[in-house]
Amino acid sequence: MVFAHDTVNSLRAAVDLVNAEEPPLTLTTTAELDAFLVRHGYTGRHDGTETELARVRALAPRLRGLLLASRDEAAEQVNRLLEQAGAAPRLVRHEGQDWHVHAVSPDAPLDDRIVVETAMAMIDVVRADEHSRLALCADADCQGLVLDLSRNRSRRYCSTACTNRNAQAALRARRAG
Repeated sequence: MVFAHDTVNSLRAAVDLVNAEEPPLTLTTTAELDAFLVRHGYTGRHDGTETELARVRALAPRLRGLLLASRDEAAEQVNRLLEQAGAAPRLVRHEGQDWHVHAVSPDAPLDDRIVVETAMAMIDVVRADEHSRLALCADADCQGLVLDLSRNRSRRYCSTACTNRNAQAALRARRAG
C-alpha cells in the first residue's frame, strides 16, 4: 500500500463525499450521512441535523478542488486549511483502529474534521508525489473522482456503474465493427 491506513481512509471518504454530489445524489438525508460516517469510520461529534448535513455537502466543491489541484496548489491549500482550523496533529487509537493522526478535537464540527482529515491525507499525497492516484472518471458523461490505489494504477472509473457502462459500450462497438 502506498499510504498509511488513515490516509487511505480519509482519501476514500473525501472522494466518496465529492462523488455523492454527482448524479445520482447519494448524501441527501441525515440517515445517508449517518451511513457515510459509519462506512468511513468517523468518530467524534455528530449532531445528526439538517444543518450539519448541509455543511458537509457544501464541502464537496472545496474538496474536489483540493483533490484535483496540482502538487504545488495542493500544498498551498493544505497549509491554508490546516492553519484556518488551528490543527494540532496528535496520534490516537480508538474503536479497533490502530494508531493514526487526528488534528482537531473530536468535539469540532463534523465538516471541520472532514476538511482537516482530508488536508492531512493530502500531505502524504503531496510528499509522495502521488497526485496521479486522483483523477476524473474516464466516462465521458461523468464528473466523478477516481482514487486509484491499485498497484498498476489501472483504475479509470469512479464506480462499478461507470465501469460496466463503458465495458458494455466497448463490447457493442467491437461486435458492430
